[in-house]
Amino acid sequence: MSTVLTSKTWWEAALVRAVKTAAQSMLATGLTGMTPMLNADWMGVITVGAGGFVFSLLTSVAGLPEVDNG
Repeated sequence: MSTVLTSKTWWEAALVRAVKTAAQSMLATGLTGMTPMLNADWMGVITVGAGGFVFSLLTSVAGLPEVDNG
């Protein structure tokens, strides 16, 4: 019995989406600090990116339009 969560295609699509979300979150957080990039709170930027990654994966469980039945 195969489920969507055991599908290689689903995991590939979910991870691509999660990486994109993390990168977008980190970029937005780093650029809105109104400080030069070298003075940004990098731990905060990384934390926001990690949160975006995790929340994207959790959202993908509800369904991915890129994957049939997914």
